[in-house]
Amino acid sequence: MAVIAGVGADMVRVERMEKSLASEAFWQRVFGAEERAFLEKLSPARKAASAAANFAAKEAFLKACGKGLGGFALAEIQVLREKSGAPYYALRGAAAAHLAEKGLHAALSLSHEAGLALAFAVLEKS
Repeated sequence: MAVIAGVGADMVRVERMEKSLASEAFWQRVFGAEERAFLEKLSPARKAASAAANFAAKEAFLKACGKGLGGFALAEIQVLREKSGAPYYALRGAAAAHLAEKGLHAALSLSHEAGLALAFAVLEKS
């Protein structure tokens, strides 16, 4: 039986993300290589909404872990999509090591509507 070990939620304005995406330094600092490749394939409107949801997912993950911004490098917390469109975390570096050390699995749900992106992260221990 799985036990919930942490929950995090976050919201991001899509308009704010549109402005941030204009900075190459922001892209490099926030999004991992696989994540950038996924986002670059989207139309401009979908890219901003998906990037906002991904950013919210990163902050939700940090909250679920009990960490603040700076707890892990944001680019290590990648948010990708299954073929079905379902989002999932593809963790690297210290973020992946943290979950492995604690025996945790991260689940994720995303949504965006009316200019807002929302993410819920749940950490489970089996």
